[in-house]
Amino acid sequence: MSINDIAQKLEKFKNMGYIIPHKSLLKTPQQIEGIRKSGEITTQILDLLEKEVKPGITTAEVDKIVYEYTVAHNAIPAPLNYNGFPKSVCTSINDVVCHGIPDEKTVLKSGDIVNIDVSTILDGYFSDASRMYMIGDVSPNAKKLVEVTKECLDIGTQQVKPFASINDIGRAIEPFANNHGYSVVRDLGGHGVGLYFHEDPHVDHFKRKDMGFLILPGMVFTIEPMINEGRYRVQIGRDNWTVTTKDGSLSAQWEYTIAVTGTGFEILAH
Repeated sequence: MSINDIAQKLEKFKNMGYIIPHKSLLKTPQQIEGIRKSGEITTQILDLLEKEVKPGITTAEVDKIVYEYTVAHNAIPAPLNYNGFPKSVCTSINDVVCHGIPDEKTVLKSGDIVNIDVSTILDGYFSDASRMYMIGDVSPNAKKLVEVTKECLDIGTQQVKPFASINDIGRAIEPFANNHGYSVVRDLGGHGVGLYFHEDPHVDHFKRKDMGFLILPGMVFTIEPMINEGRYRVQIGRDNWTVTTKDGSLSAQWEYTIAVTGTGFEILAH
């Protein structure tokens, strides 16, 4: 396809109501390789935590594990001192939706579910992923929420392909979550990532009617649905970081960093 053909195709999508990504959002193969290597460290940390996160560990100890592994691999924890965030990782327990701050007093106990969100900078390239960890014996309801949220992530990821709408992701996730009796957080979403911690496009995980950003090869962004057992409304705590469900219900989240390829997608961090 010639440059002129591509320009005409993009103009057609623009006239249909799509937002055409600026060329600065399209990563080069070299840049994607840098993000991939950063993502390898992020994934390795999340793998390591599978063995370490158990009843009795404090969230401060989780933070120490993340920090030490990151710097030992010549990388930087992206959250540390980001807009004043004081730790190297986010630990979000039970009704905490995201951005939970680790501390010495918070001890994980049997029955808890916790999202651990790891973001890494390696040679200037950013990656971002999170997983849910079920501590000891969790209730059937909590287990189901964790599992359905992972399914939401995978269903959303399958919507990623060139010349699709970014909003296809939320259009697939929300009905699936609703069918299980859950709601999808609307105040927070995924984001572009790679050269900076947060870039365009914003990625909603609920249904939107507008076309939104056109997905193009070279785009890199996160998909990270936050699914609540109760209603979707959230609130921010006094620390200006910790986001909880407004009704006190459980919340779960999983996150990938995704690169758009010529035919679909590649998961760079998970």
